[in-house]
Amino acid sequence: MKVEVLGSGCKKCTNLAANIQAVADAMGKTIDLEKVTDMGRILEYSVMSTPAIVIDGQVKTSGTVPNDAEIQALLS
Repeated sequence: MKVEVLGSGCKKCTNLAANIQAVADAMGKTIDLEKVTDMGRILEYSVMSTPAIVIDGQVKTSGTVPNDAEIQALLS
């Protein structure tokens, strides 16, 4: 499963990436996590608010920081 965190590199984006990895580890799920800060790549997904989570090429959240339970649901 490829998971991308789209954002400017701000603290929220960095923390979100760390939380996603921690939740995946707790679930025993292997993910390919990438932090995307390039605005060109972010705009390819038509994302206007960051942070955003993209899983296997599909935008799942944008403009919010989901809690651990919400992240777990996204990774399930």
